[in-house]
Amino acid sequence: MKILFDFLPIIIFFVVYKMTGDIILATAVLIPATLLQVGYTWLKHKAIEKMHLVSLVLVVLLGGATVLMGNGDFIKWKPTIVNGLFAIVFFGSQFVGDKNIIQRMMGDKIELPFKVWRTLNLAWVCFFLVSGVTNIYVAFSYSEEIWVDFKLFGLLGMTVVFILLQGIYLSSHLQNKE
Repeated sequence: MKILFDFLPIIIFFVVYKMTGDIILATAVLIPATLLQVGYTWLKHKAIEKMHLVSLVLVVLLGGATVLMGNGDFIKWKPTIVNGLFAIVFFGSQFVGDKNIIQRMMGDKIELPFKVWRTLNLAWVCFFLVSGVTNIYVAFSYSEEIWVDFKLFGLLGMTVVFILLQGIYLSSHLQNKE
């Protein structure tokens, strides 16, 4: 259910685009949908995930530029910028403290050797970079309609496949915590 909630603004963007064929209108609807998502999360949990906050800022900035300038290219950059920022954060986390970001997020649930944590973290860095580059390639090599389909189904599909592959890799290294 959480993944559906996380993707709700993108789904709304997709539906509006498919109904109207207008990326400017779809983006104009995306902005308040993302604001509502983050607002609801804050009201319910009194906290906002960093991913939602970064996404909100970029939706407002790039979505606002898209609507104000009447140019869909701005919003097409959003997934690449988000993925690039996450790649930088995940990569940089290896050099801050004694645990990288993956170990900080999952270390209390599973026990893994340092080398496995590092490999997982670097795999996420690579995934974010590949996702960002693929988004830009699709956005500026194919039609707007294909990019909108890719934004929902392609990026989501890439994420699901990556998480499944990560699960297979993890399963061979898991050590149960008492």
